[in-house]
Amino acid sequence: QVQLAESGGGFVQAGGSLRLSCAASGTTFRLNVMGWYRQAPGKQRELVAAVTSGGNTNYADSVKGRFTISKDNAKNTVYLQMNSLRPEDTATYYCAADFDARALTEPDDYWGQGTQVTVSS
Repeated sequence: QVQLAESGGGFVQAGGSLRLSCAASGTTFRLNVMGWYRQAPGKQRELVAAVTSGGNTNYADSVKGRFTISKDNAKNTVYLQMNSLRPEDTATYYCAADFDARALTEPDDYWGQGTQVTVSS
């Protein structure tokens, strides 16, 4: 089993920055992909970004150029640096992880509890 613990959410004004962290524990040595989803009230969940252990990344078009995902394999931790935040980035952000190295577009074996990000205009 794998446990995912997110941190770093909060309240920020438009144009500001936040960094989310997600630490994996448990049977982590087989994890190949980690990523972040978000879900705003009344909207479908969407993949924000994902990264493989080898460093390949996938981003939603809406965050390209503003968000950066990175992974520290030694710490089994994935980070999401969010810059130039907009009110439409407001959502609950969920960390996800997958054993399948092909799951760069939809990592979904394990989920975190979520962390709230609120961007004011």
